[in-house]
Amino acid sequence: MTLRSTAASTLALAVALAALAGPALAQSGPAYLPYDARRGVFSFAPGLEGSLPAVVQVTTLGQSRGPSSDADDPKPYASGSGVIVDAAQGILITNNHVVENGRKFTVDLTDGRLFDAVLVGADKATDIAVLKITPDGRPLNLKQVQTVDSDTLRTGDLAFAVGYPLGLDQTLTMGVISGLNRSGLGDAVEDYIQTDAAVNSGNSGGPLLDSRGRLIGINTSILSGGMGGGNDGIAFAVPTRIMLYVADQLRAHGEVKRGETGAIFASLTAERARQMRLGIVRGAVVADVAPGSPAERAGLRDADVITRIQGRPVANAGSVNATVGVAAPGASLNVVYLRGGHEATTALTLSAPSDERVRIGADRVIAYGATLRNQDSEVQVAAVEGGSPSAQAELTAGDVLTAVAGVAVADARAAGEALRAATGAVTIEAIRDGEAVKLTLDIPG
Repeated sequence: MTLRSTAASTLALAVALAALAGPALAQSGPAYLPYDARRGVFSFAPGLEGSLPAVVQVTTLGQSRGPSSDADDPKPYASGSGVIVDAAQGILITNNHVVENGRKFTVDLTDGRLFDAVLVGADKATDIAVLKITPDGRPLNLKQVQTVDSDTLRTGDLAFAVGYPLGLDQTLTMGVISGLNRSGLGDAVEDYIQTDAAVNSGNSGGPLLDSRGRLIGINTSILSGGMGGGNDGIAFAVPTRIMLYVADQLRAHGEVKRGETGAIFASLTAERARQMRLGIVRGAVVADVAPGSPAERAGLRDADVITRIQGRPVANAGSVNATVGVAAPGASLNVVYLRGGHEATTALTLSAPSDERVRIGADRVIAYGATLRNQDSEVQVAAVEGGSPSAQAELTAGDVLTAVAGVAVADARAAGEALRAATGAVTIEAIRDGEAVKLTLDIPG
């Protein structure tokens, strides 16, 4: 039985008991469930109805790929949902993957009006995008949602997903918050709210609301065990803590300005914990520290285990990346870590992103997110940063590099120099588990 069906059956049982108990319990209903005395029913409608007009359908148009393709006549190729957060300015939030590669955007309101919209900015790392409705002379008369701090949420809170799934008109589904601080689903800034409210194709970019109709997150993805990719009661939403920072950055700059740590973090697993003789299995292990980086200046070293950052418990590497991902250059983050079984604290001051993609140190090289070290006269990949060009090229920790762009590399410095000089798509030859592999690394322009 899924969490969604459990929540539904619990609600049904509560309603049945109220009905059997008669008017006396019904009058006390509001203390337990919202009760509409006029109609004699339990309902969440009073708290939610004010927010529903702020939920819109977003259609993305691009160039048709058909034989009669007309570059001046973009065709719809993606559809999702969105939510208005600033009615006065016509600002709405949706997902990056809903608007990606679009040339034109339309917004369909619940009252039947259709408006064009322009893209203010998008952030792939958090899958958040901001659109602005284009006035056309008609009064906008828009509605917006109230936003609540997602850090106040608790597992077990009711949650409502609103959107336009599977070609249907606006649809509301109910569930509970199944978990918080979920990460590790991809190579991005992740700190998801997990819910069992039904979310399907077309819900992307729509709001996750609390029982009072306040915005707590943006529905982004589902985890499906079936071949069809349908709803299995596990859905994820970007929390407002991240959404608000990203949206503000996009509105102010058109992009998100993030600070860098210069460290690569790996999740603390049970196997790693045993190897390190730790009595915990939650945390982020410092896998590598770049020469001269903020992490090095903060005193962090390889094998340190981060347990808290900015007062938030660290479950895995995603917890650290989610906090760093919504911090600007110059921000100082309080970090609690374990080293040799002893707890210590440091201040990690983030730096502006560096244009230097290849850093060559005395005992290591960091190139496009991969850390290279000399190991037994071989060039070994020691760590790979999630979401980096190296990760996208499918380089893996433990790979042994033998050649870069067709030139054999004898040590990490030689590999670093070859990568520093490379441009475009570069072939990397490596040995993985005793077998030769060829990978393509796309050097960012």
